[in-house]
Amino acid sequence: MKIAVTAGLLGLLWRVADGAEAAGRLAGADPAWLAAALAALTVQTILSALRWRLTASRLGIRLDRLTALREYYLSQLVNQALPGGMLGDAGRAVRARSQAGLLASGQAVFFERLAGQIALFIVLAMAFLVTAARPGGLDWPGALQGPLAAFVLAGLALPGALWAAGTLLPGPAGRVLEAFARAFGQAVAAPAVRWRQLWLSLGTALCNIAAFAFCARAIGAELSGAAVLTLVPLILFTMVIPLTISGWGLREGAAAALFPLAGASAAEGLAASVAFGLVFLASMGPGLVLFGLAPRRDAGDAPRGMPPRKPGQENATPCQSGPAT
Repeated sequence: MKIAVTAGLLGLLWRVADGAEAAGRLAGADPAWLAAALAALTVQTILSALRWRLTASRLGIRLDRLTALREYYLSQLVNQALPGGMLGDAGRAVRARSQAGLLASGQAVFFERLAGQIALFIVLAMAFLVTAARPGGLDWPGALQGPLAAFVLAGLALPGALWAAGTLLPGPAGRVLEAFARAFGQAVAAPAVRWRQLWLSLGTALCNIAAFAFCARAIGAELSGAAVLTLVPLILFTMVIPLTISGWGLREGAAAALFPLAGASAAEGLAASVAFGLVFLASMGPGLVLFGLAPRRDAGDAPRGMPPRKPGQENATPCQSGPAT
């Protein structure tokens, strides 16, 4: 069904967004800007792997840098190639479970991805507030400005709402939310790691945004800084909607709809988004090499020289295992 939806959306966009012009712009794309986008996405992957390694260490899972990078590349490749969008992340959690259990490894993957989405939201919220309040900023149509303002306000209020729910809800639901917040605080928001988490997450978000902007420049669309920081995060957010394969079709539709707000055409938005998707696939190449050199052991196996886990420890929760030193 996802394959059919993806193909249907791309076919529809070909008709309504002048697919012939988009194909022509792709054929004439500037290789130098595409190479810049490839470099930005490579840095994004490295920073993401380091963020996962840091998050996992707080939940009792020790990963060396090469293993974290190799596993991250593999998970991205699987996410891009298979329907589901999260199968690569699930596999990464399963392979890293041996030191602290599947709960901790799953939380490490989920918190790491969540931190990236939070950083992307921060960039979007700040850029939207500046462009909406500043004279001469991006000309937001009323039909979009209201929903976007509601989205930003809801995102800003969500942490407080979750904290209140965990505090006030009785029974198992309250305990689950409280445990989730405690584990997230330990892995992402603790004083020892919060600034490293912030810079790594902002770095990944800005690398993704820059890569999309470079792809737009490669096909001949020049976006202002305000347009890049507001429209591109909105386009990238559509990739998390689980209706198509890795966001294909939804991302292109959002780009075709939003690029005219920045003075570009829908065809340019379509071409830029397709270029971004293809460059992202190309950026997975180094991961194939790293995976081919991988030793035959799980990602979360104890590094050489570490004692093996005792029986029963594989099911320990993050609070039981404690942060790595």
